[in-house]
Amino acid sequence: MITQIPVCRYDQLIPGRGVAVLLPDGTQAAVFRTAADELYAVGNLDPATGAYVISRGLTGSRGGVPTVASPMLKHVYELVSGRCVDGPAGPDPSHRLPTFPVLREDDLVYVLDDPAIPRDENAFELDDAARDGGS
Repeated sequence: MITQIPVCRYDQLIPGRGVAVLLPDGTQAAVFRTAADELYAVGNLDPATGAYVISRGLTGSRGGVPTVASPMLKHVYELVSGRCVDGPAGPDPSHRLPTFPVLREDDLVYVLDDPAIPRDENAFELDDAARDGGS
C-alpha cells in the first residue's frame, strides 16, 4: 500500500531550497523544487558525515542533471539517482543518497513510501486507477 507523506503546499517550496520531512520509519527525506519546477526527494542523511543536512544543501546541475551539494563536505549528489558525482576526492561510489518518489497532487506535495516502489525512481503521477486503489 502506498503511503502519501504530506510535505507542504507546492508554493511553499522555494526553488533551489530544500525541506526536511520525517518519514514513518524515523528516517528523513530532503525534498527539493528545482528552478525548472521539478520535484525530487533524496535521503536527508549525509553519508559522508552522518549529519541530517542534505535539505540545507546547495542545488545546481552537472551535465544538465539536477544536483545538491552537501553543506558539510561539499559532496555533490544527483537528485535523480542519489549518486555521488563529486566530492573532496572525486566521485565516491560508497556515498549514495536513497531517492524517494514525489507526487504533486493539486497544490500539495507528497513523498510516497512503498516498499514496492523502486528507490531509484522519482517524480511521477499516479493514474486514476492507482489513486482509487486499483478499482
